[in-house]
Amino acid sequence: MTRELSYRDSGVDRDAARRMTRGISDLITGEIAGFAAALPMPEMRNPRLLVCTDGVGTKLLLAQGLGRVAGLGQDLVAMCVNDLVTSGGHPLAFLDYLAVGELDPADATTLVTSIADACDLAGCALAGGETAEMPGLYAPGHFDLAGFALGVVEADEALGPRRVAEGDLVVGIASSGLHSNGFSLVRALIDAGALPADPDLLLAPTALYPAMMATVLGAGLPISSAAHITGGGLPENLPRALPEGLRAHLDPTAWPPGAAVEALRSCGRVSERELWETFNMGVGFCLIAPPEAAEAATRLIDDAWVIGEIAVGERGVDGLY
Repeated sequence: MTRELSYRDSGVDRDAARRMTRGISDLITGEIAGFAAALPMPEMRNPRLLVCTDGVGTKLLLAQGLGRVAGLGQDLVAMCVNDLVTSGGHPLAFLDYLAVGELDPADATTLVTSIADACDLAGCALAGGETAEMPGLYAPGHFDLAGFALGVVEADEALGPRRVAEGDLVVGIASSGLHSNGFSLVRALIDAGALPADPDLLLAPTALYPAMMATVLGAGLPISSAAHITGGGLPENLPRALPEGLRAHLDPTAWPPGAAVEALRSCGRVSERELWETFNMGVGFCLIAPPEAAEAATRLIDDAWVIGEIAVGERGVDGLY
């Protein structure tokens, strides 16, 4: 007689999923309405909803290999909400998606707990999420994370390139390390024996910038535009905050690059240009503002520096290498 097959036989453990769901139910801060989360809409004159999504990338593999997955939740939240607050708005809610080859309720709970903690720091609700067990698509022990953020901004208060003017200054705000970009190169350097697999150096969670933005905007500083420095570094991300016809002239001696960047430099296997075009080089976020506001921002924010000026020219960045 042919033996019957169950979902568990195919590699999906519903009991583990139920245990994991029970373990994280108290972490959800949104109001659950059936199969979705319900959030109150802030009272605003002319609101615009903001939505964005991102992941953690191959930092997942390094963190898993070094047994340090707890910080990945903050990486995930930060990669989304830091994008969102460049508009001058604030995050309202976050959703996560965890895909695994074989569900480990303890590890999954650790990840979602770190997501919830980061949402609390970012000032938004963890409105829910999805955990998918997909044997065959993911190898046992492997997983992936994606996140989705929802926010809001008053239409007439939104920051952006249209506000930037010649003579504005660029304020750089320190990163906490490599954040969540460039890790395919980092892993290749580790595999080649050129870079130590130091979890404290390489896996520092991505800095969260919503509180910093709330402080600056709450102080009434007339910020023109902002940029989250992610994959592609300053050369690729800062121009996204500029209009056509204006260019950022930066001074790379104006800020310390940080220990992780110094380790990459000293390994002798990556060109200076490649470093600048791959990593954040110690600056995780930029503000563009008139001189007086820029100087005031550096006094309000820890580890912030005036790092450049906006001038007429083809949109882009120069002075780095």
